[in-house]
Amino acid sequence: MPESYAQTWFPVLVQIVIAIAVAAAMVGLSALIGRRVRDPIKASPYESGMKPVGNARERFSVKFYLVGMVFILFDIEAVFLYPWAVVYRQFKLFAFFEMLLFIVLVLCGFFYIVKKGVLDWSADEQRREGLEKKRAA
Repeated sequence: MPESYAQTWFPVLVQIVIAIAVAAAMVGLSALIGRRVRDPIKASPYESGMKPVGNARERFSVKFYLVGMVFILFDIEAVFLYPWAVVYRQFKLFAFFEMLLFIVLVLCGFFYIVKKGVLDWSADEQRREGLEKKRAA
């Protein structure tokens, strides 16, 4: 059993040092040993096997970012469910109602974003198709 603060955290420090050493060794060896072949195919950007078309500085729809935030919201909810499940038997009914309240609040947020149409990508595509038809006319 560790007797001091330094003995407690020494294994963590050793693991961090080993991880940094392994990462540095991999990068260094690939720079020393790896082949450097320059050709137009390797220099071209790769995007799903297709040649890039258009400008790379295109604006993204706000829905893209909203979906990302919703993903983070539900990811955080899942992170809170694990510790709750571990201590559930100790707190019994109190823990049940606390988690019920937490899930109800998260579901309120979910129903709000569904009502706002954040997850409805077809409406955005229909609007884009309408704009393209107007431009063609």
